[in-house]
Amino acid sequence: MCDLPPDLPRLLTLRTWYAMWVDRIDEAIAAAEQRERERQQGEVRRPPTPDWVELSIGVGTRPIEVHVGGCYLAGKRQRVITREQALVALADGMRACIHCRPDTELGVLG
Repeated sequence: MCDLPPDLPRLLTLRTWYAMWVDRIDEAIAAAEQRERERQQGEVRRPPTPDWVELSIGVGTRPIEVHVGGCYLAGKRQRVITREQALVALADGMRACIHCRPDTELGVLG
């Protein structure tokens, strides 16, 4: 026994309805594939995580803390520095993050 209506007008209506949904699903699949391609391109093009950053509070203020690049506590107010700058900053008494331990990573004993 068939669940479809027997007459041509209703069958054509169902065919149109489901064709419309297939088109919408195909569009959604294409959009999802495009987002995935863009995400993958973003990962490839993302600049590398810096090795060392320093953190300051406020615009134009002096740095207050050294972090290993990628430290979750570094926040948004960070500036990339070189290994040598990180060593100098720690030697000059700048605080080392207690979570990522840049002093340990750099071989500096506190």
